[in-house]
Amino acid sequence: MTTATSQAEVEQPASFAFTADNLKRAKEIMARYPDGRQQSAVMPLLDLAQRQYGNWLPRAAMDHVAELLEMPRIRVYEVASFYTMYNKTPVAKHFVQICRTTPCWLCGSDEITRAIKDATGAGVGETSGDFTVVEVECLGACVNAPMVQVNDDYYEDLDYDRTVALMEALKKGEQPSIGSQTGRRGSEAASGPTTMLKARPRPKSDGGTKKNKG
Repeated sequence: MTTATSQAEVEQPASFAFTADNLKRAKEIMARYPDGRQQSAVMPLLDLAQRQYGNWLPRAAMDHVAELLEMPRIRVYEVASFYTMYNKTPVAKHFVQICRTTPCWLCGSDEITRAIKDATGAGVGETSGDFTVVEVECLGACVNAPMVQVNDDYYEDLDYDRTVALMEALKKGEQPSIGSQTGRRGSEAASGPTTMLKARPRPKSDGGTKKNKG
């Protein structure tokens, strides 16, 4: 097991450049903005660089984005440091983000954290095997709390046992069903739908053939 490290402790690559496909994608993103406003593309370009480099963002990648956008490096560093979706240090194959904001906490996020630790060996701020675990603020699935995000996928309506099962499936290389782990549809009430249980029959259309009678 390893604990979280600072960017200063990470061995940084000497250089970074987008692949041909990603460079084409970067230029397509930059073209969405008016002339002289290409620096507005900094966030999607940082995301593109992070995905290319194994889900973390080395300093050389930030410098490359700054060069493409013709903006000072420090401004790119500021963006990358402010937003938590950018990983400034390496993370494992499964990047587990535990939501700890009030709705998830009230619904048992402490148990989710315990389950992840028990199943993977990684506590908050730690990496163990294929799992890196962190705590984050609201992930926007409050109705289906508690929940976690693993890489790009949301897993909702969790409890201790469901979370352990989720982690075990990921360890086996399986792809668990995303979304609610209880079968809830979208963000409907946990007890199931309560309104519009019977659809009203649609009025028959006359096809516009009726004529007004004077």
